[in-house]
Amino acid sequence: MAHSVDLHVGKRIRHRRWMMGLTQSQLAEATGIKFQQIQKYESGANRVSASRLWEIAGALGVTIGFFFEGLEGESESPRVTTDFAGEREAIELVRTYYAIPEAQRLRLFDLAQVLSAA
Repeated sequence: MAHSVDLHVGKRIRHRRWMMGLTQSQLAEATGIKFQQIQKYESGANRVSASRLWEIAGALGVTIGFFFEGLEGESESPRVTTDFAGEREAIELVRTYYAIPEAQRLRLFDLAQVLSAA
């Protein structure tokens, strides 16, 4: 069974990779490993070593700390906070939202606020 920290780190790797528009193969190539290993890291099936996390952080343009953002507490099994940005649908929604011209995007934002209050 995967540790909650390994699952969280894997989700953060996937989240950042998606935000950059990279495939698992592209990230694997940038870090010199096979894409299957990226799959295992992202699912939490395999733990990411410190040196590998360093390479992944460099390839994704983030600090090591990025992968641990959202973890609470320092107990043996920390609680992972809800991270909607880690969901593929949310990421695609944000990308699509920012592709809309600004004037229409602001009107859409106002509409979303009205609908959420209903």
